[in-house]
Amino acid sequence: MRRAGFTLIEVLIAMVVMGVLIAMAGPSFFEFMQNSQIRAAADAMQNGLQIARGNAISRNLAVQLAVGPGSGWTVSEVASGTVIQTRVHEEGTPNVGVNTLPAGSFKVIFSPLGAVVTDPAGATQMDFVNPSGGNCETDSPAGAMRCLRIVIGGGGSIKMCDPKLDPAAIPPDPRACP
Repeated sequence: MRRAGFTLIEVLIAMVVMGVLIAMAGPSFFEFMQNSQIRAAADAMQNGLQIARGNAISRNLAVQLAVGPGSGWTVSEVASGTVIQTRVHEEGTPNVGVNTLPAGSFKVIFSPLGAVVTDPAGATQMDFVNPSGGNCETDSPAGAMRCLRIVIGGGGSIKMCDPKLDPAAIPPDPRACP
């Protein structure tokens, strides 16, 4: 008489095979999650900068984006301090940090015409890093850690780019930083 079901040996073999597959996929999944958090933080900051610039133009007032802890930010009017919008870094990007240039700068101010106001505390570049995921500077271009940068031009232009790509490459790569 034939019985339906699985034997204990068949179940154990299936569990071993699944364990090996999960162990092989684990590091790739970890890298994917780290890179996804960096991309989400950079996208959110770029959106915040666009919100600040757009509000400066539409309100005909100076508006600033202040970089908060981690990758968080707050958009507010400069004169009144009225908060327009806020994002906390816990919104999908808890491990990502932002390094600004000049070092220690923490805000970007847009004039009523949408240009960047020169300010000693004003950021012109933001690098997004994930300290728990690796070091962007020492990894190879095809390495696991893919950090991103936002470059803010004096006229108010905002560009997200990859600092690891060569801007002088032929043909030029539009993802490279200027």
